[in-house]
Amino acid sequence: MGDHLVRIENVDMRYGGEGGVLAVSGLNIAVEKGEFAAVVGPSGCGKSTLMRLVTGLHIPQTGSVVVAGQQVTKPVSIVGMAFQNPTMLPWRTTLDNILLPLEIVDKHRKRLRAHKAEYVAQAERLLEIVGLKGFGDKFPWQLSGGMQQRANLCRALIHEPELLMLDEPFGALDAFTREELWQVIRDLHAQQDVTIVLVTHDLREAVYLADRVFVMSARPGRVLHEHKIDFPRPRELELMYDPAFTKKVQELRGEIADARQVA
Repeated sequence: MGDHLVRIENVDMRYGGEGGVLAVSGLNIAVEKGEFAAVVGPSGCGKSTLMRLVTGLHIPQTGSVVVAGQQVTKPVSIVGMAFQNPTMLPWRTTLDNILLPLEIVDKHRKRLRAHKAEYVAQAERLLEIVGLKGFGDKFPWQLSGGMQQRANLCRALIHEPELLMLDEPFGALDAFTREELWQVIRDLHAQQDVTIVLVTHDLREAVYLADRVFVMSARPGRVLHEHKIDFPRPRELELMYDPAFTKKVQELRGEIADARQVA
């Protein structure tokens, strides 16, 4: 058994009380430290429920969720999150938006006032990694959607989380911007020693970025298949023209098509 950072065991999660919607049932997932995992499946399969369970925003009715050796009973502070629509505060500069989690996470809030310069330098370093060097003083409305999403990744990483949860982060972007950001997240994973769980509808994205891809069933969601992705790293975009890459994407597409039939 590897060193698991996330372990979900036999979890049922129902919304809206006893007669409510069963979102996931018998859900089992384990993600190792440093791994890049992707979760795919038909719409409504419980991918977002999975995000909420791991981050402690929802506590399951049955089964257990363990993150970094701790049973999850409340929101988890070692997690950074990035979603499809980056909600940047329009009255704050990009830099101040990135620093926002530090004002919320307890251990950082206490240090922020005394060590602001150190955190600003860290934010500037992240901006440089994602290709936004020099944009820290710009306001969100001065940034394109792709640039906002880059800043959103910096904000998710500023408090040095051990685990980064990405929920369809590139879904609203055009194909070229999305592929640029795939390379950004690939490099972040390589450089930051962070474990990543990506929820996506984009099967090419999943195969390009992940070490393992979990395929979920239709609601109530559970894991039907698990794929180890063996393409060597660092992966270049040309990989997507490789017949073995296309074959893996088609295999996933077939499994999801089957999963949609089986409710």
